[in-house]
Amino acid sequence: MSEPRKLEVLRAIVEDYVHSREPVGSKALVDRHHLGVSSATIRNDMAVLEEEGLITAPHTSAGRIPTDKGYRLFVDQISAVKPLSAPERRAIASLLEGSNDIDDVLDRTVRTLSQLTNQVAVVQYPKLQSATVRHVEFVSLTPHQVLIVLILTTGKVEQRVIDVGQQLDDDTLTLLRSRFLACCVGSVIGSLPQVLETVPALVPQTLRPAAHKIASALAQLAATAREERIVLAGTANLARSNVDFPLSIGPVLDALEEQVVMLRLLSEMAQDARGVSVSIGRENPYDALAEASVVATVYGQDSSAKIGILGPTRMDYPTTMAAVRAVARYLSRILASQG
Repeated sequence: MSEPRKLEVLRAIVEDYVHSREPVGSKALVDRHHLGVSSATIRNDMAVLEEEGLITAPHTSAGRIPTDKGYRLFVDQISAVKPLSAPERRAIASLLEGSNDIDDVLDRTVRTLSQLTNQVAVVQYPKLQSATVRHVEFVSLTPHQVLIVLILTTGKVEQRVIDVGQQLDDDTLTLLRSRFLACCVGSVIGSLPQVLETVPALVPQTLRPAAHKIASALAQLAATAREERIVLAGTANLARSNVDFPLSIGPVLDALEEQVVMLRLLSEMAQDARGVSVSIGRENPYDALAEASVVATVYGQDSSAKIGILGPTRMDYPTTMAAVRAVARYLSRILASQG
């Protein structure tokens, strides 16, 4: 069996199984694909593929399905990620344009990617070590309660209501805001707690207790903004793919809910020459994802965060890889224009 024909037969088995969810037999391959050889030859070829661990029989039938090793060889033979069609690109653009802040951008992004792939879409928040403060705002809600708003250059917005412990009129609140603005705007978020410590000394003695409370709230908002987290969409797609998780879909759902597993996996995945990362089945270092595949790529100017999809190993890898890479590029473009 020549190497080109082995790859061709494997490709045909993968494509048929992904499309039909049914084990693939030699007769079906001959009928659907122009392989140029007899059904008997295909049966021999399939026997060789099975001996090499690239396909397996899920039960006592003539049909075979790809193994993780078979999917890996198939994915590795994809020479380049195909571009999306013009209608698909227009759909992505229309869904993502007009976003107001990073929370909205990422929410739209995962929903768009989930719709394109019919899988679970995952996006990491960009790491904010180098983000700076664009604006702070204080809004009086009651004489003692103030809404504290922190806005970063990335578009990230964090807010919290606090009790400042004393009555503040509008003029006093304006004075406090001006002092905090003068010190904080342009500060790198990682150094913001140190900057905030200097502000209370710049206001009248009677306002220092309130200033300390505001500084503490802003420091907490900065810490929240820096937390590593992900946004998900399309978890219901896993339920529709339940048949693709013979053991249990529970561990996959748990991994998604806890987030830490996905954050670690995304950070460990390295891009290949095609600009994507693909982790298949038991290649994943976490047992919970032994029946799942993850396709991801980086986005943003510093390429520190990733976007991708999670689904069963039985997935349309070429189309999924194209969708992930295309959406990541649109996301990078939008974030660059907002910065």
